[in-house]
Order: sequence, then C-alpha cells, then structure tokens
Amino acid sequence: MDLFGTAGIRGDVRTKVSPSLAVAVGRAAAEDGPEFVIGRDGRESGDAIAAAVQSGLESGGADVVRIGQVPTPALAYASRGRRGIMITASHNPPSDNGLKLFVDGTEYDRSAERRVETRIESEPSPVEWDRWGSSTALDVLDDYRSDVVEYAREVAGDCDGTRVAIDCGNGVASPAAPSALSELGAHVVTLNANVDGHFPGRESKPTPESLEDLRAFVADGAFDLGIGHDGDGDRIVVVDSAGDVVHEDTVLAIVAEHYTRESDVSDPVVVTTPNASGRIDERVAAAGGRTKRVRLGALHEGIAAAESDGGTVVFAAEPWKHVHPAFGSWIDAIVSAVVVTGLVASHGLSNLRAPVQERPYRKVSLDCPDDSKERAMSRLESLLPEAFPDAEVNTEYGVRLTLPDASWTLVRPSGTEPYVRIYAESDDVDALVEAVSAQVERAVEDAS
Repeated sequence: MDLFGTAGIRGDVRTKVSPSLAVAVGRAAAEDGPEFVIGRDGRESGDAIAAAVQSGLESGGADVVRIGQVPTPALAYASRGRRGIMITASHNPPSDNGLKLFVDGTEYDRSAERRVETRIESEPSPVEWDRWGSSTALDVLDDYRSDVVEYAREVAGDCDGTRVAIDCGNGVASPAAPSALSELGAHVVTLNANVDGHFPGRESKPTPESLEDLRAFVADGAFDLGIGHDGDGDRIVVVDSAGDVVHEDTVLAIVAEHYTRESDVSDPVVVTTPNASGRIDERVAAAGGRTKRVRLGALHEGIAAAESDGGTVVFAAEPWKHVHPAFGSWIDAIVSAVVVTGLVASHGLSNLRAPVQERPYRKVSLDCPDDSKERAMSRLESLLPEAFPDAEVNTEYGVRLTLPDASWTLVRPSGTEPYVRIYAESDDVDALVEAVSAQVERAVEDAS
C-alpha cells in the first residue's frame, strides 16, 4: 500500500500527513462504525490534525469522543467497544505526524487499512447534513492509569523502594508512567517529563545514544534501573544500574519467560517477529511454552493466528514494543514499565538476566535499489540455503536461517529505504554477517 506503513500513516505535516489528508482519512474511516475516540500526542501539529480528523469523521456520519493528549496505549484502551484514531508519529521528528487506527483496542489490520485507502481514492462526499456526527470530550487517563496499576500489581507485584529514573523524552508517557510507578511504591525521578512537541530534551526515539543523559544519571545515582520512552509511550528501553542499555531482546525474553511460567494454560504462546533473538525461544521453551513469529508491525495478526490454532497468547512483542494480552490487545510500554519494575523489585535485574544467553548480535544494511528488492530476495531464497546447507530455513518473512548451534540470521528488504537488512546472532557474529553479506551482494548484483 502507498499510504499505510507498518505502523499506520506517518510523514511530514506539510507534504503527507496534512490537514486535508486527515479529513479524508476521517471521512473514509467513518464508514466503519458509528463512534470514534480521538487522542493525540504532544506534537505542535497535533491539535490541527486532530481537528481535521474530527471534521472528516463527523462529516462522514460518525460521532467523536475527544480525549486530548494521551499515550497511544491509553487511546487504544479507550477504543474498546468502539473505534479510535491516534494522532501520532511516535518516535519520528517533530515536523512529522501520523494516524493510527484502532477497533476495540486492536490496530487495524492490512485488510482494514486497504479498505480505508480505497475509500480515500474514491473521494467520498460528506453524508447528508442531518446525518453528521457530534462530539464530546472525555478524560480517560485516570481510569487507564488505575487499571495499569491494578494489573501490574497482580502479575508482577509492587515496586516498594525500587529506585527508578525514567526519561519520558518530552512525550505523552509523562503523565502516565511516572505516576503509575509511584503508586506502586517505586521511588521515581524523572527526566524530560514535561510534554513538549519540539522534543527539546532529546530526540523522540529512545536509543543508547539519545538516552546518554539517562544512562549517566542512573550510573551516578545508585538507581536500580532506568526506563526510556518514545514520544507516544509505546516503546520502552531499559537501562541497568551501571548505565548500560539492556538489550531489547533480553528484556523481551525476561518478560516472556515470566508470563509463560506464571500461565496456567495448556499451550502458552509468545508471539514475536523474525528479527527477534533466539534467546526468546530458549527462555519460553524453558518455561514450558512455544514461540510463533509474525511479520514486523503485525503482532495483532500473529496473536489472532496463534489463537486460531488453539494456543493461548500470554505475551507478544517485537524489540522495544510489547503487547500484554491479559491487559489489552495493544502495544503498551506503560504496562511494560511497571511490570518490568515489579519484576526487578522482586528478583533483581541481574538475577532476571542470568539465565538469558546473550550472544553477540548485529544488524547491517546493504544497498539495494527498490526496484531490485523483489528479485534479490527471490534469489536469496536459493542462495542462502545453498551457502548454509545445515540450516533450518524459513522464508515466510524474508529469509531466516537457524543454524545447528542456535545461531541465526534474517535477511529482509527494508520497507522504507533502499536497503536489504541483515540481522544476525552468533558467538562468531562477524563471520556469520560476512558470509551472509557475500550472498546478499551477489543476489543484488544478479537482480540489477
């Protein structure tokens, strides 16, 4: 699709996610249901884009409930029993904005997005004047926070006395995560916890580089852990007491193992993505569960597929982004923050990490013109298995090889840039990347 990417619609507010597009998306989406909740993050353009979406929805015949500045998971929470549109570009630059659509707490799948896009292309007219929708305002943040705290207390326990430094990146996690942690008994110190759409404290994407201040603060202040969020509160980064970022797949493995071990279902399933580490499979298997992989940006589709096969999904995650199915069907880093902190309070971060085998991991990008990607990937479906004859091969989402020693590599085309991505995890990761890169370069040359 041209309009929707892996996480809704995102782009510059002048050239892509403009008010005119927002009106069109709202009017097209209005055909899906009678009532929509609208929330937004703290970007400067958010109020105007939200107003445009509201105009499109109401002129398409839907009623609108405005809930103001909230984290994306709070919008998803509010969309239960109805539909919702979140105005956010997540971790993109402040000049961007975006639209993410939900139904009953779940992100729109590809078929629903295609349906909206087809309607936009047909340029639907407003409904008759006496069928236009109306709007109301609602505060959902208090209820959302209260339910997060109650859930976290049940599944991970209180955080009594745990010292946490949390960097909200001037995003809308600011009014949610620190207060939830405090209510659970953590001693919380915040950085960049005022909502500011210019993101003056650091860039919105939480990375080891952008979290440099948080890392230094944690290391200098005798904190048990640090937490970093992105602009809309659906990503989490964990920092240990030495100020080092805990690998995202290790965090995923720790939480996945906890949910699997505490589950009382007969077939506990953890859904993750092809680029996620084998350490997740190892810890889930040790706890008595199994993993299922799904394409990036489609955890909700993976959950539905796993449950249609008879399994019960106890956790779903891709690196940085987690779904807690017992709480809700959406990505929720606020819940992740309080659950992780509760586990650290009970067990200690070093003890949680001890059983996780952390092999060296690398991600590289190799040039590949967009019009050569399909041919190159088709070529790699034969080249890579020939180069690694002992590997288990999966070609459902790129080409993923699992080697006899549990090393693995994934090759997939970038959806947004002229690259082929290589992900690899191995005790000798440099040699593995070198061998895989040689085959990718050969495939790209053959495809050109």
